[in-house]
Amino acid sequence: MSAWEALMWRAEGDPRTRSTGILLEILDHAPAPAAFTAVHERAVRRIPRLRDRVVEPIVPVTEPHWSPDPVFDLTRHVRTVTLPDGSSESDLLAYAEQVFASTFDVAHPPWEAILVDGLPEGRAAYLLKVHHSMSDGLGLVQLLDVAQSAHPDEDLADVGPDAAGADHAAGHYSSVGLVGTTVANVVRDAPRQALGLPGRATRWGRQVAANPRGLTDYLLSAKRLLTPPEADRSELLAGRGTGNGLLFLDIPFADVRRGAKAVGGSVNDGFIAAMLGGLRLYHERHGVLPPATLPVGLPVSLRAANDPMGGNNFTGAQIVAPLGEPDAAERIRIIREMVLTVRDEPALGVVGDLSTVLARLPTPALVGIAATFTTTSDLQVSNIRGLTRTTYLAGAEVLGMYPLGPRPGVAVMAALITYRDTCCLGLNVDPEVFTDIDELRACLRAGFDEVIALADEVLADKVLADTTPEGDS
Repeated sequence: MSAWEALMWRAEGDPRTRSTGILLEILDHAPAPAAFTAVHERAVRRIPRLRDRVVEPIVPVTEPHWSPDPVFDLTRHVRTVTLPDGSSESDLLAYAEQVFASTFDVAHPPWEAILVDGLPEGRAAYLLKVHHSMSDGLGLVQLLDVAQSAHPDEDLADVGPDAAGADHAAGHYSSVGLVGTTVANVVRDAPRQALGLPGRATRWGRQVAANPRGLTDYLLSAKRLLTPPEADRSELLAGRGTGNGLLFLDIPFADVRRGAKAVGGSVNDGFIAAMLGGLRLYHERHGVLPPATLPVGLPVSLRAANDPMGGNNFTGAQIVAPLGEPDAAERIRIIREMVLTVRDEPALGVVGDLSTVLARLPTPALVGIAATFTTTSDLQVSNIRGLTRTTYLAGAEVLGMYPLGPRPGVAVMAALITYRDTCCLGLNVDPEVFTDIDELRACLRAGFDEVIALADEVLADKVLADTTPEGDS
C-alpha cells in the first residue's frame, strides 16, 4: 500500500474518516446466475488485487501491505438478494444503506458485489462495495471497463488466463513478518543511506540556493492547503450524524456542458454551481438564510496517462464556495477561478508528502488528525470521467451507474460520473440533516436547471445585442 492508501485504511474505524463507497448500477434485467458468477470469476483473474487482503504490521513501522488471501473464496464476496414484491427505488436505496452500514471482514479482500433482483419493470441493480484504499474513482472506472463488456452476448464460458501468477505484484506477508522484513531492510540499507546522506544534503542545499523562492512558495502553499478555510458554516447543515441517506438522479450531460460553457465554465464548474444552487434553495424552503459562503472539499486527480490501472493517485483540496450567490453564471465564474487557483498550488500534493509520517502514528492520533480535515467542509464533491459507450454486466445492459461515496464528516457527499450521454449523480447525505430526501432531490434538480438555463439566457442576450441598433439602451 502507498502511505496515502494506508491512511485511508487505518482511519476506517471512525465514521468521520470512513472511506468505503458503493457503485450502484441499474440493469435492464437480472443476469442469469451462472453468467453473473462467471463475470466475477473472470474479474478476479484479470484484476489480481481483488484477491488481495490487507495485512497490517503488528507495530506501525511500515505501511500495511496487500497480500493474497490464502483462503480466497469468491462466494464470500459475490451474492444475490431479491427484494419483496412491489419494491421500488426507495426500497433499493434503503437496502443499499444497510450495505453501507456493514463493515468488511479485514481478514479478506475489502470488496463485495451484490445483485439485487425484484425491481419494477423487471429491472435489477448491482451494488459494488469497495474500500477506497483499493482504488480512487478514475481507477474504479478503469477496472469496470475491464470487468464488464461492450457486448451483451460476450462468451463468458472462458474466463481467461490467471493474471495473478508470477506477475502478481503482491507478496505473501504476515503481521509479524512485515515488522521483521522492515527492520532487516533498515539494517541492511543503513550504511548506504548514511554514505549517501551528505550528497543528498548537498544537492538539496544547491537546489534551495538556486531557487530560494521555490521553497518559500511551497511552504506558503502548504500552509494554505493545510489551514481550514475561513468560511461561513450553515446552521442547517450543522448536524453530523453517522448514518447514510442515499439518492441518485440523472441530468443530461450535453445540457450541463452547454450551460456551463456559455459562461466560460467546465462541466465540473457547472456541477459544483448546481449543487450550491440546490442547497441554497433547500435553505430557503426551510426558512433559513443561506450563508454567503460554504466550505467545499474536492479531490484533485494527480493521475498521469501512464499510471497503472486502479490504485489511488489524487489529493484533497478545499474552496470557499459562493453558496449565497443567486446568479448561477456568477457562481460558475467564481468557482472556475477558485478551482484553477487550487490546481496551480505548488504544494498541491502536500497531503501525500505528509502521509508517510502520518501513517506511522498510533491509530487514535491518526484518526483525530484526519477528522480535523474531513469535518471542516459541509459539502464534498467528486466528478469522475466515466464511460461513453454502453456497457453490459453478464449480458444485462447497464442503464445508469451512480457513485455513492463515503461521507467523511460532511453533510453532503456528491459524486458525479458521466455514463453515455448522462451525468449520473449519486449522493450520500446526513439523514439527520435531510429528513425529506424527495425535497432535497427537487432542490438539486432545480439547481441543475439554473445551470442548464444559462445557455438559452446567454443566447438570448447575444441575439438582443445583435439586433439592438447602436445608441439604444
